[in-house]
Amino acid sequence: MKTNKQIIIIILGSLFFGAVAGYLIRGGGEEHPDHEHTHIDENGVEYTCSMHPQIRQNEPGQCPLCGMALSPVSKKMGGESSPFVLEMIPEAVALSNVQTVRVKSGAGTGKLSLTGKIQANEQRVKSLTVNYAGRVDQLFVNFTGQEVRRGKKLATLYSPELVNAQKELLETAKIKERQPALYQAAREKLRLWKISEEQIAKIESSGEVQSQFDVYADVAGVVTARNVSVGDFVSRGSVLFEIVDLSTVWVILDAYESDLGAIKKGDDLSFSVSAYPGRAFNAKVTYIDPVLNPDTRTVGVRAEANNRNFELKPEMFVSANISTGQAGQSGLMIPKTAILWTGPRSVVYVQLGDKEAPAFEMREVELGPRVGEDYLVLSGVEEGDQVVSNGVFAIDAAAQLSGNYSMMTRPEVKTLDTPEEFRKQLTAFVQSYLPIKDALVKTDADATQKTIRPAKASLAKVDMKVLEGKAHDIWMDLLRPMQISLDKITQTSDVEEQRKHFETLSDNLIEAVEYFGVVDQTLYRQYCPMVFRDEGAYWLSSEKEIRNPYFGDMMLTCGEVKKTYQPGKRVTSSSDTKSSVQVGHKH
Repeated sequence: MKTNKQIIIIILGSLFFGAVAGYLIRGGGEEHPDHEHTHIDENGVEYTCSMHPQIRQNEPGQCPLCGMALSPVSKKMGGESSPFVLEMIPEAVALSNVQTVRVKSGAGTGKLSLTGKIQANEQRVKSLTVNYAGRVDQLFVNFTGQEVRRGKKLATLYSPELVNAQKELLETAKIKERQPALYQAAREKLRLWKISEEQIAKIESSGEVQSQFDVYADVAGVVTARNVSVGDFVSRGSVLFEIVDLSTVWVILDAYESDLGAIKKGDDLSFSVSAYPGRAFNAKVTYIDPVLNPDTRTVGVRAEANNRNFELKPEMFVSANISTGQAGQSGLMIPKTAILWTGPRSVVYVQLGDKEAPAFEMREVELGPRVGEDYLVLSGVEEGDQVVSNGVFAIDAAAQLSGNYSMMTRPEVKTLDTPEEFRKQLTAFVQSYLPIKDALVKTDADATQKTIRPAKASLAKVDMKVLEGKAHDIWMDLLRPMQISLDKITQTSDVEEQRKHFETLSDNLIEAVEYFGVVDQTLYRQYCPMVFRDEGAYWLSSEKEIRNPYFGDMMLTCGEVKKTYQPGKRVTSSSDTKSSVQVGHKH
């Protein structure tokens, strides 16, 4: 028996020491520093590939799929954060070269920067043609680009037709007293061939027929095309040379659609070319192309500049600044580099926090006209906000990789464009709704009934005629349930029944606030999950502090703030509301 006990003790001891040895060999569990699991490093930094966001590592390196350098994305902080806000580490901000500017009120710079190139003035291009058929015996312009002066001899031609015409002139000159009409006809024939009066007089006085005639330049400029060679036979009307006068040139600039509102004929501009660094040339806008280029989505803007010394050459690239006519406009200004265009409403990123814990909130902004390199912003930011002016695309890409809202994945805006008059009327009804909520907080059925009449009167003053289309249909679908709820609250003295109808009133009013907005009133959508046997219910409050209208003193502070509605800020569609209005109203 004693031997059996010893064997059992030996076996148990072996199992115990084996377990201890195995624990030590494994490294004491999950906290061993050499474990192989991928994790975020001690600083909370995660690295990913911008081309393959599924690649996530705890240290910098290269993407195993494409070889690109991995970049830090964000610091994983505790707690829940808004999908509109991207948290980044200072290293990621530095690598993305993020820069911010302060939103401030003021006037725009009145300067618009455009690029383009020099072109010849098409109104000063001349084609030099020959007025009679003949053979080219001599050329005095032998290459394109040669500069010529007005009256310069360009070529010498032999023309059998011209020889015969001279003979006719000499013969009719002998009988001009008897046949003056024939004589004048012979002279006119030569004049039509652009033979000058001096040349005709010389032929008459010498009595000799000239076999060759010279062709002279009737404009000054540069030869851009030479279409003949010595020995060529040309017919009447053939183009011998093309000459362009470069004493004035065109500056052709490309303006995007968003720039057109700031450009007018007559605007002054200054431009520079790389050939003459530090020098500025002046011009004036003379023409704006009426047709948009469908390939580049730009419109040509033409200015005319003097070029007396022929320093400006066609096809030179230029950088121009236009003094626009909108320099006097003032308001909140943000630079165009801060804006991500997404359609009617655009996106900017506003910096939150500090340099130690930087975060960037995506906001939709409504833009006014462009003023130079800035845009007037009508809503979405406030004076003093720090908006990202450089690195905005890097932040947006990081937000998309992190699963946050971004330019491409932003939520649908629920708030409709509504007349100010209607929003004021709706705000007045909200003001009459709040006493109903306060009476239910006190669990006072009589006081609740007394608040209904002012609320019904305020609701009746909301003029649906100012709404059109979808907005009108939505309001009609919300109006009837609210009217019925107010009537039923009046008809019952049971506070619990009143609270049931108050929930219907609140749900529809919340929808109205989200669709149409309010003015001069910040509202809080609050929620208690324990109302109506844990079904939950919402209500509106003008105070952030919870005062539960469904429980009163029993559970006065039960609930939480789900959303804040601020005047002028649009509401996005979300999944935390109980229901959504189905537009189906028909007259």
